[in-house]
Amino acid sequence: MTPAPAAPAGYAVVVPSVGRATLQWLLDTLSAQDVDAQAPGPLEVVVVDDRRGDVEPLRLTVPDTVAWTVRTVRGYGRGPAAARNRGWRAARRSGAEWIAFLDDDVELPAGWAQRLAEDLAACGPEVGATQGRIDVPLPDSSRPTDWERNTASLQNADWATADMAYRVAALEAVSGFDERFPRAYREDADLALRVRRAGWQLVHGRRRITHPVRPADDLVSLRVQAGNADDALMRRLHGPGWRAAAEAPAGGFPWHVATVGALAATGTGLAAALVAAARGRGSGARTALTGAGAGAAAWAWLTGRFVLLRIGPGPRPGDPEFLPELSRMLRTSAVIPVAAVQHKLRGRWRHRGTGPWPVPVRAVLFDRDGTLIHDVPYNGDPAQVELVPGAQEAVDAVRAAGLPVGVVSNQSGIGRGLLTRGQVDAVNARVAELLGPFDTWQLCPHAPEEDCACRKPRPGMVLAAAAALGVDPSECVLIGDIGADVEAAQAAGARSVLVPTPVTRPEEVAAAPAVATTLTDAVASVLGAATAATTEVPAPSAAARG
Repeated sequence: MTPAPAAPAGYAVVVPSVGRATLQWLLDTLSAQDVDAQAPGPLEVVVVDDRRGDVEPLRLTVPDTVAWTVRTVRGYGRGPAAARNRGWRAARRSGAEWIAFLDDDVELPAGWAQRLAEDLAACGPEVGATQGRIDVPLPDSSRPTDWERNTASLQNADWATADMAYRVAALEAVSGFDERFPRAYREDADLALRVRRAGWQLVHGRRRITHPVRPADDLVSLRVQAGNADDALMRRLHGPGWRAAAEAPAGGFPWHVATVGALAATGTGLAAALVAAARGRGSGARTALTGAGAGAAAWAWLTGRFVLLRIGPGPRPGDPEFLPELSRMLRTSAVIPVAAVQHKLRGRWRHRGTGPWPVPVRAVLFDRDGTLIHDVPYNGDPAQVELVPGAQEAVDAVRAAGLPVGVVSNQSGIGRGLLTRGQVDAVNARVAELLGPFDTWQLCPHAPEEDCACRKPRPGMVLAAAAALGVDPSECVLIGDIGADVEAAQAAGARSVLVPTPVTRPEEVAAAPAVATTLTDAVASVLGAATAATTEVPAPSAAARG
């Protein structure tokens, strides 16, 4: 008897977005895919809205004919690495074995879903990720501009998350993307290196996507120099040979250093000449001017070389784009070396003490009502304070691990005129009497209409608690019972664990990155993560599922 074909691997799609109009087109091209039992569509699509601040919800549509739905969660502008983590952790509750990461400005050609199914089916248990091929259409009428060539380099990039499918078990094994990478640069290479070192293989698939060149202003090439700080982080995390390990081509940074050195020599020579002239030392001034002239000549040669390298492959005289491109190249080539060196130096200084990802847990914060004590609406009576089951054990376990504990609590009853601050303080004192002293108490007394910065889901109290405890927000975990707790942690850059109660909405559970059944389970997971952050991740077994 011929064995039945294996069931296709289930996958979810995660798309970080800053609200580009291209996002809807991506969803349209996904909805247009031909799917069947052997090449099914995604179990769900999670869009991570990574716009900063309070924004109107994204308005996205999918046809009623598709079997999957689009779910949106917030990323709060913390960058694509953090957004992808928020997305895949929310999506794994769909039962997906794989997460297909897509950028919000790509297009899926016909047959993409079928090719993805084939790529996933070809992945043995040792494969942690498979990459799609990227096509960047360039104009036929003229030679590509510098920005068009920059985008086209994605066609040869290894492990680019424009279309990268990761096994959930591999993501869990390395705690996902390193959220200290703040932009769409190097965070994908860093993840690939860590997944490989954890024992997984990364392969190239057969599927293809289209990545059009986005419109950009004249200074885009100057702004992307901020990526040099991420190169500094890569060196710190993976050593001086990180480029070879990550299969990343060498850049022109040594030439930028030489250009900045020549510019510095020019300035130093001129300053020395002025000082010598002021002291009446004519020969010294002439010598210094000679040095300044040599530095200026070297700077001019290096800058001219850089301009020619950038203009050479681009539009030719007579092309409509030639003069605008020439203007862009002349203006930016003079300042790019300085910007590149500045960003690299700042990155090395900023990350001089940076350790491996994930960062260790150094503090645990608790919501009060519904998490530590039973929720009695607008309670001002200490006699009504009753601990939830496991609260004592949970708080004691955190203290026993040597971690500080804090409370962050919305108390809008004060702002609504239903409670006094003294009554809230009395209830808090009773909580501390039952559970022991907390290292910080943070409460928001404002009514919702006061539009304050501290009321959850805004991050103010989490940030204040981290500051009071002397830790970075990323080193904090907030344990709470509703979505506002999760969102406050996300907005602050902290981690969270949701412990649902009867008042927790299903959509809040679905969106939460981590969920625990009980408070003691939540604390156990936090303390386990704190331990795992300081130990090496083992290689996966043949049947690895995390």
